[in-house]
Amino acid sequence: MNDTQWQTMLAVIRGENVTPVPVAFIIDSPWLPNWAGMSILDYYASEERWLAANLKAIQEFPECLFLPGFWSEYGMCTEPSAFGAKCLFHDNEFPFAEKLIHTIDDIDQLARPDPRRDGLLPFVIKRLQHAEPRIQAAGHAIRFAVSRGPLNIASFLMGTTEFLMEMKLNPDKIHHLLRLITDFTGDWLAYQRECFPTIDGVLLLDDIVGFIGEEDYQEFAQPYLKELFTTLGVSVRFFHNDSPCAASAPHLHDTGINLYNMGIEVTVKDLQGWTGGQVALMGNIPPRDVLASGTPEDVERAVEAQFRSLSDTRRILFSCGGGMPPKAPTDNIRAFVSKVTALSRR
Repeated sequence: MNDTQWQTMLAVIRGENVTPVPVAFIIDSPWLPNWAGMSILDYYASEERWLAANLKAIQEFPECLFLPGFWSEYGMCTEPSAFGAKCLFHDNEFPFAEKLIHTIDDIDQLARPDPRRDGLLPFVIKRLQHAEPRIQAAGHAIRFAVSRGPLNIASFLMGTTEFLMEMKLNPDKIHHLLRLITDFTGDWLAYQRECFPTIDGVLLLDDIVGFIGEEDYQEFAQPYLKELFTTLGVSVRFFHNDSPCAASAPHLHDTGINLYNMGIEVTVKDLQGWTGGQVALMGNIPPRDVLASGTPEDVERAVEAQFRSLSDTRRILFSCGGGMPPKAPTDNIRAFVSKVTALSRR
């Protein structure tokens, strides 16, 4: 993200009128590699190909805010690898981390990872350090420290069903696990900022938050998320959860979140009400059925319907629900940007 785009995003978060309404997308390995003409594994394995794909995106769509921008990641394997999870990589499929907690007592055997040395985390940092001069030469900077959220990491370490069941059966053990993961995640975010002083944002991604009710959100998610969002004192506190959010949405502001990327189960207008207009919202055109599989005309109709539904477009970044979907074509993204721009100027 370049300086102008960063200032635009800060203005949106402050609630200022921004014209045209900005278009923003989370982009990472589900979309970028194949769109740029390479396999997913090539994208992970080659610093040069990873950088080329990201540079191609900012050159092809200079009007878009791409978040977090030059995301150095290994899919869902990044953080679980630091705990010792076995990571499965195929040439052109999403990687997967196998669980390593098989009984509730296995939690007691886990140690707090060191992000400077454990798993894939040192490779994440080195990739960015090697690429940073060329990122800066393109007019951009590394803006975000990024991690999966505590519940998401826990679900990979022990399995989603098992994690949610043990939340009810053994809440003390789950709190112990979440405390350990949160301490590690805090270290990981702080280390990223130590390595890259241009970082002034935190992005946490945690879809498991959408699988629990309001009471469980307040007990098992909010305290840990709030700690991670607020400790570094950054300007942008960005949360992605594209699973159901009715239980958590009224508490997002109190969790320290000021930018939220949601799924498609709710409308942006509903979220404006649930959050009291205190949180900037990023969404939520259907990613698969419209942005990836629709025609440019379908995209334009969906964008216009959402735009017309909003009486106030402050604190809005137009986007899809969740991250950029696999196979989203260039023409559809261009149609998305063009339609938002045209509607903003009427």
